[in-house]
Amino acid sequence: MRLPRELDAVEIRVLGCLLEKEQTTPDAYPLSVNALVGACNQKSNRDPVMALSESDVEATLDRLHAEVMVWPVEGARIRKWRHSLDRMWDLAPATRAVVTVLLLRGAQTAGEIRSRTERMHRFASTVEVERALTDLAAGDEPLAVHLAREPGQKEARWTHLVGGRPEAPTDVFEPAPPAGGAAGLTQRLADLEARVERLERLLTE
Repeated sequence: MRLPRELDAVEIRVLGCLLEKEQTTPDAYPLSVNALVGACNQKSNRDPVMALSESDVEATLDRLHAEVMVWPVEGARIRKWRHSLDRMWDLAPATRAVVTVLLLRGAQTAGEIRSRTERMHRFASTVEVERALTDLAAGDEPLAVHLAREPGQKEARWTHLVGGRPEAPTDVFEPAPPAGGAAGLTQRLADLEARVERLERLLTE
C-alpha cells in the first residue's frame, strides 16, 4: 500500500524535506530533528512557508514512524531520521525528484518541475519530466494527477495526491510520443515551434 491514509500538511512537509536533503546534501543525511526543523522552515523552495517547532516535527515523526514511512537511525550521539518511501512508493531517481518538489511546492507545470529538480535529477527535456509524472499518476494508487488548465493559464499543472484529491478539476494527460525516427523528430519540431510561438506572444504582450 502506497498510502495508508491521507497525510496532513506537516507530514507532507517532513517527508518532502527528508527526500530533498537525501538528494541534495547526502553527506548530511539522515537528518536530526533539529536539522529537519530547519529544513521544514526554509523560506526558499517552500510553498507555503511554515514555522514549525521541534515538538511539531517530533510528533509528526512519531505518526509517520507508526506508518513505517520514516525510520530512526541511532547514531553515536543523537538520533537521526530517514524516509522509507523508495520501496513503499516504488521510486526511481526521476520519480523521486519529481515527487519531492511536488510535496514541497504544490501544483506546478512540467517546465517548473524540470527547473526545480536540477540538483536532484537532470532531465534532458520536459518530455522526460512528463514521463516521470505519468509514472507517478499510474496504477491503482496514484501519487500525482494532471490538473485541468484553468482560464488564463498557458500551461496545465500537476499536483501530488498524498494529501487527498485536489479541489481543482483534473483531466487525462496524454504524454508526447517517444522521440525517435521521423515521427519523433516531427514531434520535437512541433514542440519547438509551439514554444517559439508562445515566446513571441509574450514578447508582443
